[in-house]
Amino acid sequence: MQIKTTSVALLISTYNWPQALELVLLSVSKQTIMPDEIVIADDGSGSETKGLIQKFQKESDMPVRHVWHEDKGFRKSKILNKAVKTINSEYIVEIDGDIILHPEFIADHIDASRAGYFVQGSRSMIIQSQVSNVLSKKKLTYSIFSKSLYNRFNAIRIPFLSRLFTLLPSNPFHIKACNIAFWKKDFMKINGYDNRFEGWGGEDYEFGARLIHAGIKSKRLKMSALAYHIYHRESNRDNRGPNDQIYRSTLAQKLTYTQDGCNQV
Repeated sequence: MQIKTTSVALLISTYNWPQALELVLLSVSKQTIMPDEIVIADDGSGSETKGLIQKFQKESDMPVRHVWHEDKGFRKSKILNKAVKTINSEYIVEIDGDIILHPEFIADHIDASRAGYFVQGSRSMIIQSQVSNVLSKKKLTYSIFSKSLYNRFNAIRIPFLSRLFTLLPSNPFHIKACNIAFWKKDFMKINGYDNRFEGWGGEDYEFGARLIHAGIKSKRLKMSALAYHIYHRESNRDNRGPNDQIYRSTLAQKLTYTQDGCNQV
């Protein structure tokens, strides 16, 4: 049994999909090692999501905070910053609200945590034709043989091989915040996510770029910290141009800090 020596928060972003969030929370309840706190960053969901979270809060033995702001469009960066400011733990594991967790997910992230690094986990995808079945049956268990999945290689968990084949990528474009972990002090060092990102896309790899520029190394996990991403249609990308410009500026100037981030919310 892994011994947890670092305080860990699970940060979950969500928006108006309580059916998926319920499966995420159910998978959290099955963890072999529990986080010290759960913080749900809610980008303006309605009453059904609020009711689901309140039910989970009553049933949970750990602190569960629901950080919400009004729905004014896709403002994921801002709500994540607001949520992180409430976190007391040293280490933060961040997922999306449609990511079902393997029972060893938190344990694997704790095992992979190292000072001076942030960690990018992988994911398998639950195929579109299976989503309604997965949601209705509240299916939490998957393997490389599950017909519900593609990217099946990412459903293989072999922890000792994971330690041997850890990758150290330097390209932030491949960073995805649906399964990522970082130290809170490193998050604060670069002032968190950039609040100027509105609409879908780019806030995660811009965030990763500033971490890398600040000397925090990126570590990519395979065969460990498994997660299963429920298929959904892609969000509106109307703001992709302005978002991409922020990212390109960060790369060109090798920025380590945003002037509109965590400290500004």
